[in-house]
Amino acid sequence: MSLLAVSLMLTSCVSKKKFTELEAKQKETQDLLNSATVKLNACLTEKSSIAEQLEYLKKNNADLINSTKEMTVLTTKGAQNLEKSLESLKEKDLKISRLQDALSKKDSVTLALVTSLKKEVGLNDPDINVNVEKGVVFISIADNLLFKSGSYEVSDGAKNVLAKVAKVVNSKPDFECMVEGHTDNVPIKNSVLLDNWDLSVKRSTSIVRVLQNELGVDPKQLIPAGRSFYIPLVENDTPANRSKNRRTKNYHFTKN
Repeated sequence: MSLLAVSLMLTSCVSKKKFTELEAKQKETQDLLNSATVKLNACLTEKSSIAEQLEYLKKNNADLINSTKEMTVLTTKGAQNLEKSLESLKEKDLKISRLQDALSKKDSVTLALVTSLKKEVGLNDPDINVNVEKGVVFISIADNLLFKSGSYEVSDGAKNVLAKVAKVVNSKPDFECMVEGHTDNVPIKNSVLLDNWDLSVKRSTSIVRVLQNELGVDPKQLIPAGRSFYIPLVENDTPANRSKNRRTKNYHFTKN
């Protein structure tokens, strides 16, 4: 019995020591495992975050590539549109330049025509006025030089003035001449004339016939017109003013 007891005591003493060592080793290993687990979880979390960032960067990169492609297309279209706009501006500038040249030429021709008319018709007669209105040259001749009161028959004295007008018109085959009759506002009606419209028109056609038949003006250059009393120079409130409004105007303008 004593031997057995000793043997058991010796065995028990060795196992305790070994157990303590193993227990310490196990604790150390567990600590290392816990530390490794913490690091692993941290790495997994970081990996997940990096993966999300990578996906974001990939998507952002794809969006940038698409945007670059769209910008390239837009830039190409913008360049094409800009080029077209520049071409259009060049064409417009060319048209404007041509129009300005044409206007300058027309102004020169108009000035020459005015000078010629003033020279031929004369500057000192208060009943004859040569001027320019809106680029159109006109001669305004008082009624008393052309017709008797209420008549549309051209007087012999008027033909001297008309001969000078005809000379200028004949020298300008590219110009047209509109003969425009004006009356005062005193009503007129007889067996031949219905009203002031009728008188103004008949006076203009009478002058046109003289210019064509007696003075050799090409009828293709002549345009008769009547305005009655609706475009007065002054108010029709005195005999003197009504006399001013009774007139014939000869317009001269270039053919289109």
